[in-house]
Amino acid sequence: SWSFEYTEKRLSRIMRDIHTLCYETAEEFGTPGNYVKGANIASFIKIAKAMLAQGLI
Repeated sequence: SWSFEYTEKRLSRIMRDIHTLCYETAEEFGTPGNYVKGANIASFIKIAKAMLAQGLI
């Protein structure tokens, strides 16, 4: 069982990584600060890469 401290640190790191990914993706695709577009584009790219890796497309 995970301790509260371990869980809190892990969750904090995951949330920081998600924030960074959304922020950087939005900037990369010309919509700096638009976290919704950043999240949507990043998730699309992640799914597309997974589908390619599985040979689905």
